[in-house]
Parts: sequence; C-alpha cells; structure tokens
Amino acid sequence: MLNLLGVIIAFIIVIYLIRIKFNFGLSLILGSFIVILFSITNIELIKIPEAYAKALIYDTENHVFDFQTIELSILLTLIYILAKTMQETGAITKMIKSLRSIFYRGGTLGVIPAVYGLMPVPGGALFSAPLIDKEGEKYKLKQSQKNFLNVWFRHIWFPIYPVSSAMMLIISADFANIDIYELILANFPAFFAFIIIGIIFLKFFIKKSNSPKTKPDKDYSGLLYLFPPILPIVIYILFFSIFTAIGIENLKDFQRSIFIVGVVFSIISLYFLIKIDLKKYFEILKNSFSLNLAFAIIGIMIFRQAIEVSEANKIIATIIGDLPFHPIFIVIIVPLIMGLITGYNFGAIALSYFLVEPLFNFININIIGIASLIFISSLVGYLISPIHLCNVVSSEYLKTDTTRMYKMYIPAVIFLLIFQTSIVLLFYR
Repeated sequence: MLNLLGVIIAFIIVIYLIRIKFNFGLSLILGSFIVILFSITNIELIKIPEAYAKALIYDTENHVFDFQTIELSILLTLIYILAKTMQETGAITKMIKSLRSIFYRGGTLGVIPAVYGLMPVPGGALFSAPLIDKEGEKYKLKQSQKNFLNVWFRHIWFPIYPVSSAMMLIISADFANIDIYELILANFPAFFAFIIIGIIFLKFFIKKSNSPKTKPDKDYSGLLYLFPPILPIVIYILFFSIFTAIGIENLKDFQRSIFIVGVVFSIISLYFLIKIDLKKYFEILKNSFSLNLAFAIIGIMIFRQAIEVSEANKIIATIIGDLPFHPIFIVIIVPLIMGLITGYNFGAIALSYFLVEPLFNFININIIGIASLIFISSLVGYLISPIHLCNVVSSEYLKTDTTRMYKMYIPAVIFLLIFQTSIVLLFYR
C-alpha cells in the first residue's frame, strides 16, 4: 500500500504547487519522483528508466521511437506563440472593432470574449474585461453579470476547438487515442448548450435596459484576422480530404504533425496581414516564446508513466470500483473535482484520466463518448474554479469576486452536464 500512499502524497504536493503558481510541468515531474520513491520496493529498478524513456521518446517494450511527447510540446508552444503575437500586434483589437459593426445590440457582450477565446492564453479574460466593462455600462449591468458573461462566452469554443492543449492531450495515443473530429462531433451538443445558456443569461440581463439607438461605424477590415486561428483547421480538413482520396484511413497518426504545419502557416499568414517590419515581427515572436506548455506535456507523460509502473492505479481502480456509485457518475465527478481543485482543464484531464480509466469496461459507452464526458466534466470544473486564472483576473479588473457568479454558474453547468451526458448515453453506446 506504500505505492498508493505515494500517489496520494504526490497529488497533494502537485495540487499545492499548482495553487502557489509553481511551474505545472515541474510540479508533475516532482510528483513522479515521489510516486517512484514510495514504490521502490514493489518494482524492478530497470522499470524506472524504462518508464521515463517511454514518457519522453522511446518505448523499450516494443523497441520503437515515439515522438508524441515532442510533437505535442512543439505544437502547444507554437499555439501559445500565435496567441500572444495576435495580442501584441493588435490583431485581436482590430477584429473586435469589426465585430462591433455586426453585433451592436448587446451581442458584443458575448462576441467580444468569444473572439478572445479563439486564442487560448491563460488569463486571457483580462484582455476582454475592459471592453465588457465598457459595453456593459450601456445596459446598466451589474459587475457580477459582466464577469459571468466575460468568462462564460470566452470558453464557449473549448468543447470543439481543435487547437487547444486539453483536446490535443485527451485524443493522444496515451489517453483516448481517437481522431480529433470524432471528439469534436461528440462535444458539439455541449458547444450548442454553451451558446444557448449564454444567450439566455445575456437576454435576461439586458431585457430591462434601453439598447443603444445608434449603430457603430461599419468597419469590416478586422475580420481578416479571423483567418490565422482558423487556418490550422482548414489545413487539417485539406489533408483529411487528400489522405482519404489516396486511401490512408488512420489520420490520427499524423494529426499532430498536420496541426504543427497549420500553426506555422498561421504565424506566417499573420505577418502578411498585419504588414509590419519583419525585424519587429521576429522580435514579437521571440518575446512570445515560452517553454511552460512544453514542460507541462513532459511532466504529464512522466507522471502518467510513474503511476503505471508503480501499479498504484490497480489499487485505486479496486477502491473506486467498490464505491456505492455508478461508474459513470465517478467518470464524470472525478475530472470535475480535479478541474475545480486545479483550475486547469489541461491538468484536470492529465490527473483524472488514469484514475477513471479502469472503470471504462464497466460503462456501456464507447471510448469517444467516455472521452467526451471526461473532457466536458473537467472543463466545467475548471470553468467555475475559484483559482481559474480567468475568474481571478476578470473579477479583479471588474472589482467583484468569483463567488458572486455561482448563482449563475451552478444552474448553467448542471444543465450543461445533464444535457451532454444524456446525448452521450443516447448515441455513444
């Protein structure tokens, strides 16, 4: 049972380190050392370096190189660079200005944070908060209402946005090992529910106010900046069509590489759209570079392998299996709690997936449906977490606090989870 104790201690330390803003990847690597240390008497010593090698690049059991960790690290680093560069060059600001030309009767309160949500940067709600504050004044909204709309609409894309770290993680070979568009299709009901819930709250908030009578000046030039974040999706569809035409069916073996190519082209296309000096653009790219997400991927893969080699997951599976709850409830609630505790969707999936994985055989749902439930429940927990960075920075700017949003959050996420679970139970058995 020492190995189980090691996992519990590792989880406590990792969650504590995340809460004090210590590097997520390094936190998990430290957690893996703790797991291994407590399991040292139960495993062959040779299994330890083999586990770390498998997590990084080489599967010693099958004698093959596996570049998944490296590819994911490169991809997420490039996505972060694109996101930061679009912010630093003012591309998103111009995009928002053009969208105001289309959505001017309250719609901007949803559209503005939704557009910023296309760029999944931690704490990105801070960028839309000033605009929401100003727009919300036109409709005499409370600060808590502005806060809810800002955070909620920022995250509407998350269920279906392929260029996101959480989605790339859960579809990877070490997790669900499914095609990205199979998961997007399964998540689409949640995306639809996200929009409907947001619109209902938005209409309720502004129904008693007087809408502005004047239309903003029409300027659609900023809509061009929707192109870079959409381009990787277009390129993926193009490759999918080509591969299908020539008879290659297993596209998921190539999807990380295809998205890397797509994001590189997005960064190049952004340069031609903003028309600035090349030297200055390279300077912005350099300043946008960060290895934090790469370390996160490496940490996740190492931590996962440490859990497997310790065999603590088998003990956990036995304990969870003996609980007086239906397995599907546990599959939903564990990722939700992890999201709530960590305030990190990516981390919630990484930490919870292996805990609920042993229950998959006891649930009459296929792997796509299960992956969807884990993804959406972790997203919901992360969304409403008081340590979720978007909640923190948006609340700080709007001079309110996250707790004032729970009267809106709780009914919204309960409906979202019930709706998505019902769809999965109906169509993914």
